[in-house]
Amino acid sequence: MRAESMAKNKKLVNEAGLLKEGIRIGMVYAEKRGVVEFEATDSHSEKVEYLYRLLVHDRLIQPLAKMDLSQKAMAHKLALWVAKQLPKDHPLLRAE
Repeated sequence: MRAESMAKNKKLVNEAGLLKEGIRIGMVYAEKRGVVEFEATDSHSEKVEYLYRLLVHDRLIQPLAKMDLSQKAMAHKLALWVAKQLPKDHPLLRAE
């Protein structure tokens, strides 16, 4: 099975919480890099897409295949990325 397919099928225990944390950490990363300044009016979907594209550009995550590119898939990749950044005993990684 290809790595992209495996990542697509990986289930996360608390994907919504991980996505929220991924956006928070991703925004800090992007602003520290000096490539963007997020506004309060930026939508959730705009943040997800921008962060996904930045992480792909910086080669921190593998890009999705063009046919798999969607808001939901980008959000999932962002959640997977942050899950790998967190310590193994982090509350967002535990089954509830």
